[in-house]
Amino acid sequence: MFVDPSGVNVSSSALRFLAGRLREHRRTLGTRWRRLNAGRQALLALAHLRYAQLAAGFGIGTTTAYRYIAEAVELLAALAPTLAETVRAASMKAYLILDGTLLPIDRIAADRPFYSGKHRKHGMNVQVIADPKGRLLWASPALAGAVHDVRAAREHGVIDALARAGINCWADKGYQGAGGTVRLPYRGRWDSLSAGQQAVNRSHAKVRALVEQAIATLKSWRLLRKLRCSTTRITRLVQAVLTLHLASST
Repeated sequence: MFVDPSGVNVSSSALRFLAGRLREHRRTLGTRWRRLNAGRQALLALAHLRYAQLAAGFGIGTTTAYRYIAEAVELLAALAPTLAETVRAASMKAYLILDGTLLPIDRIAADRPFYSGKHRKHGMNVQVIADPKGRLLWASPALAGAVHDVRAAREHGVIDALARAGINCWADKGYQGAGGTVRLPYRGRWDSLSAGQQAVNRSHAKVRALVEQAIATLKSWRLLRKLRCSTTRITRLVQAVLTLHLASST
């Protein structure tokens, strides 16, 4: 771990990864001089993503800080794996786990498209794919919170991509009617299910529960726990966090 100027810990592997990409980006642009070198810019961006606030002690103005952060986020987002790349890399795994999560946003009651009836709050729907051990593999672009999980999965092409690859996928009841290779628990009240169906549902729940680790990984970045930015920026923030996670976990 590395301690930044404001006294918070950030991952040294993530810091090295981002600093290296920023140096390459600066060479491509032909940048001659900046107030912060690539390492300090990486540290600034990581502090913002991890703690949802600007770290103190970088010796630059607020406008410059946000410009540096935006540049780093755009660079990281562009490096995030596509769905096709994720499915191809996971083709040898026994199965995958799919679930949706809501990233809370600061919207008022009038913003109905962003209101999730399931979670009873405003937010953005993000679909998450995890491996059999619950490790985060992919996170989707963000859709308005009112979009149901099965619809979001269809819009992102997740169901079709998994079906074409022949990869079984475990999901919860929110994906009813998904078809393809998506495996769902039996519907109905518990006492109305047969003993065999109850056993299947218990086994299914144990497998599917591991996806919560992947969601927790995503939300360990405090910025994503309560987003106060424009909804048009959220997809890039999610993709930037995904890139950093994958880079630091390899």
